[in-house]
Parts: sequence; structure tokens; C-alpha cells
Amino acid sequence: MSINTTTEVYQNPLINRYASREMSFIFSDDFKFSTWRKLWIALAEGEMELGLNITQAQIDEMKAHINDINYDEAIKREKETRHDVMSHVYAFGLQCPSAKPIIHLGATSAYVGDNTDVIQMNEGLMLVRKKLINAINNLAKFALKYKDLPTLGFTHFQPAQLTTVGKRSCLWIQELLMDLEELEFQLGRMKLRGVKGTTGTQASFMSLFNGDHEKIKQLDKIVAQKMGFSESFAVTGQTYSRKLDSQVLSVLSHIAESTYKFSNDIRLLQSLKELEEPFEKHQIGSSAMAYKRNPMRSERIGALARFVITNSLNPAFTAATQWFERTLDDSANKRLAVPQAFLAIDSILDIMINVTSGMVVYEKMIKKHIDLELPFMATETILMEAVKRGGDRQELHENIRVYSMEASKRVKEEGLDNNLIELIINDPSFHMSKEEILNLMDARNFVGRAPEQVVEFLEDHVYTILRENIDILNIQVDLKV
Repeated sequence: MSINTTTEVYQNPLINRYASREMSFIFSDDFKFSTWRKLWIALAEGEMELGLNITQAQIDEMKAHINDINYDEAIKREKETRHDVMSHVYAFGLQCPSAKPIIHLGATSAYVGDNTDVIQMNEGLMLVRKKLINAINNLAKFALKYKDLPTLGFTHFQPAQLTTVGKRSCLWIQELLMDLEELEFQLGRMKLRGVKGTTGTQASFMSLFNGDHEKIKQLDKIVAQKMGFSESFAVTGQTYSRKLDSQVLSVLSHIAESTYKFSNDIRLLQSLKELEEPFEKHQIGSSAMAYKRNPMRSERIGALARFVITNSLNPAFTAATQWFERTLDDSANKRLAVPQAFLAIDSILDIMINVTSGMVVYEKMIKKHIDLELPFMATETILMEAVKRGGDRQELHENIRVYSMEASKRVKEEGLDNNLIELIINDPSFHMSKEEILNLMDARNFVGRAPEQVVEFLEDHVYTILRENIDILNIQVDLKV
């Protein structure tokens, strides 16, 4: 039976539905195998510069075929040899007959495989960094716009002291800043595997360079620099330590944790009708319930975030279970775990950029919820003011307790408005006029330093980062679904 590759076999939704073209390309065959060829060229150039019998003509021939990869030849060869690297060495050699004798000279398969893995992860982290900063930028604008807007705070998802809409968004930003700091630390310590030979001893290069240790050390540095890295790992087995994969995916997992928390908050706020993610004109919320406006983008963030968090266990177990200089039980797992973690976190950040660029705030609903709860929260302030006017603290406290029970019953059992303040206004023992009590009830009196905290946080911790990265701000994302 012939197979239609687009409809009759499984298609990875991370590619087809979620991830950006940019991230998909980083983990594509074109990027991978062109990087293999760049690594073979860097190796040959380094060997030539250090005195081996390699010509510039051979280098130029290889450079002419970096991107026109003859996949058919490589695939056909791999069916015979069951070895992907040697199949691509063979295919490259067909295109570069004069350079064929020196391609992959002294190297092991991990030279191209592992170094390319590091390069892909490094490129992926830089793209993640770009999108993470854009999400922070969107939230910073939102925080500043709504820094003064009072809203109910929640602890245990029960109404608590007031905060502001802008202050709450600073909580989201702060976690993303923690992730950014960790991401940049990881970028700063990324190293190539380098030029180390079959078990990391560089024995093959000892033969090539007649035991010249300095030239071998130089070759390691030259290749790293040509590939854009300041250094390679000082020691390796056949592979770089698989702990690197675990460290990198841990960074992605932490970003997933932060974005998951953000998405859950949005979902709860949308249920309260206080805030909504963008909802397009022709978007359908439910196939049955036409009125629904579901927070489907935030829900998708949560779904993908769970995948990233659990997937981070894959490289952790792989790093823990490697034997001596290497075992091959890492390979199949790495091919799945590492690219898909990047594709998923890329999808998450695209959705988050989309959501944070168009969140809708319903101020009247927020005020309605405040009005239901603020009377209870305001009683301590009213009590203190009444005592200052000569009232008996214990007597007034008991009055408030009784009125609170009465108002709470009215709200919960009868579904009526909270009339606690009205009951207090009508009690002469508080020695306060209606106007004086209502003036105390301004929600802005109960947000503490939230507006000032927003400004201070943005100025002290966010704007410097945004100014330093102004050239990558305000990117456009295209959600496929």
C-alpha cells in the first residue's frame, strides 16, 4: 500500500500546529546536516592551519556544497551501513571528490553529532531568550497601564486584601526574570564537545600530529572559535556529558512552570469575567454552547507546559544512567526529548506573546467583586477611626461582628448585595457620618504600596533589560491555530 505522507502517517503537532518556523528550522535536517558539513570544514581548516597536508582548494570545494545536501545518496548509503555519520561522509565525498580523502579526518561520529547538538541547543536558547524578553515587555506595558486599578487579591482562591491589576502582573514578570537570568547563565556556559577522538583521549590526533600536544590543543580551540564558541569541554568521553542536556531542559522546564502559572491565573480571571485573553471576531468557543468564550490559548499553554516539565526527566535519567565513556541508549531518547522540549517551549512563548499583547480588562466586573468584599475588609479601618472619635473598641468590635454575620448571610443565602456598610452607617455608636464612612471605602485606600511597587519594580528590574534588548522587541508571532 502506498502511503500519503501528509494524511496516512502520524504528523507531530508540535511542527504542524504549534511551533514557529524559526524553531522548527533549528532542529531540521537542513540545519543539522549543513552544520555537520561546517564542522568538517572547520576541522579541515584547523588541520591545514596546523600543518597537515590539506589544500585550500579542498576546503573551497567543501564550502561550495554546505547547503546542497544530496540526501538521496546519504539515505541509500545508510540503508546499507546502518550508520548515519558515515553515510553523510560518503555523500559529501561524492560532491567533493578532491576533498574526499580528508573529510572527517581524525574525528569520531560524536564530533559532528555532539557538536551539532550543542549548536542547536545554543541557537534554540537564543530564540527562547528573544521570545521570553518579548513576553516580559508585553507584561511590563500591561503592568504600567493598570498599576493603579484596584482588584481583589486572592489567597487559597478566597478573597483577600486588595492589590492592583498591574501589581499582580509584576508577579508574572518576576518569575520570567528569574527564568531569563537562568537562561542567560546557561547560554554563558555552553561549550562544544570539541575535537576529542573516539573516547575523548585525542589518540587519533596524536597520530596525525606526531604526538605534538600543543597542536592538538590548538586544534580544539580553533574549531570551537570557528563554530562561534569561546571554548569546548576540557574533558569528554566519546560524548559530552549528557548532564548538559539535563541542564538545558531544566531551564526550559522552569520557563514552562512560570508560563503555566500565568496561564492558570488567566483562566481563573476569565472565569471571574475580570480579564480575558484575546478572542477573535470569528473564533468559536464551543461547538455546542455558542455563547462561550473559552480561554483556549491559556489552556494550551498549560497543556504544553506539562509536556515540557515532564519531558525534562528524560535527559535527567539519561545523564544518570550513562556508562563509562558512553552508551548508545542516549541517542534515541535525545532525538525525541531535546528538540521537542524546544519546540514546545517555543510554542508556549508564542502563545504567551499573543495573549499578553491583547488582554482585555473588565473594570466594572472587577469593581463589582470589590464591592461585594470590601465592606468586610474595611471594617478594621472603620473601627480604628471610630475609636479615635471616642468609641468603645470592644463594643464597636462586637457590633461589627454581628453586622458582618448578618451581611454575610444576606449575600450567601439570599443572593443580595452586601449591606454591611449601610448597617454601620445607621449605627450612631460609630460617631461617623455617611460621607465620612463612604470616603474611607475608596478601594484605592486599600491597595497599600501596590502602584508604587509596580513603578519601582519596572524601573529597577525590567526597563534596563528591555533597553538593552530594544532591537529584538515587538516581534510578531503567527499562531497557526
